[in-house]
Amino acid sequence: MAGASALAILVLSCRSQLAEAEYLNLGETPLQTVRDMFAVQSKNGVLSIRIEAPLMERYETDSTTYEKFPEGVSIYGYTSTGLLETIIVADDGRHERGKKQGDSNKHELYEAFGNVIVHNVLKQETIETDTLYWDQAKEEIYTDCYVQLFSPDGYMQGTGMRSDDRAGNAILFNPYNSYGITERDTTVVMIDSVNFIGPLLRK
Repeated sequence: MAGASALAILVLSCRSQLAEAEYLNLGETPLQTVRDMFAVQSKNGVLSIRIEAPLMERYETDSTTYEKFPEGVSIYGYTSTGLLETIIVADDGRHERGKKQGDSNKHELYEAFGNVIVHNVLKQETIETDTLYWDQAKEEIYTDCYVQLFSPDGYMQGTGMRSDDRAGNAILFNPYNSYGITERDTTVVMIDSVNFIGPLLRK
């Protein structure tokens, strides 16, 4: 009798777990979790993109695959000669790959949220905003949020921004309370401290 009771409890327990599994939404459950993620992409044997994140979670639905970076993400873009050109840092991020409805072409989109900073190392320009989108197919970054742009030529702020994905030609929309520098010391030498390799110092 005790054995029958134990069997009945086991069956009920299994049925309960099966019922919970039926309600499990795979679209909201990560298929893969990676700590201290480090990924690189290259073109023609030259490093083009480096991505780092404390945590990456990968999800999959019927129409798309996407990764979340809930603890922040850093993206580094390099020139065709291997120089570090662009750095994008954000508190949160998402990378989506899939198909748009009614479109046979696959799309790939990065989204960055919270204290987004885009720094063009070569031009010494920095963009700050709250939300940023990066369309790899169009090679474009953009936002419709408030934006600040700091550069050697002055300061700009506005609502909305479009640029190439290296942040080399940023255009701000609806600018206001901005200023430019009309005179500067031409003897000042700008040094790219990230890519600069100086002479060896001998003791």
